[in-house]
Amino acid sequence: MIYLSDILTQEHELETFEGLLEIVRQKARDGEIHLDVDIKPPFNEAPKDWQNQIEMAFTFPNR
Repeated sequence: MIYLSDILTQEHELETFEGLLEIVRQKARDGEIHLDVDIKPPFNEAPKDWQNQIEMAFTFPNR
């Protein structure tokens, strides 16, 4: 299991919500099987449905 807070801590170069989605997709492609969205991402441009988008990126990483 990977936590969103761990991704945000490990990936210091992240500057956008879209960049976060790409990292989440890559984690899923690399074999992670569970993602816990334990924190709201600190990006101003994060949409209202940010949690949904993160979960979709993880569940369907090749879209």
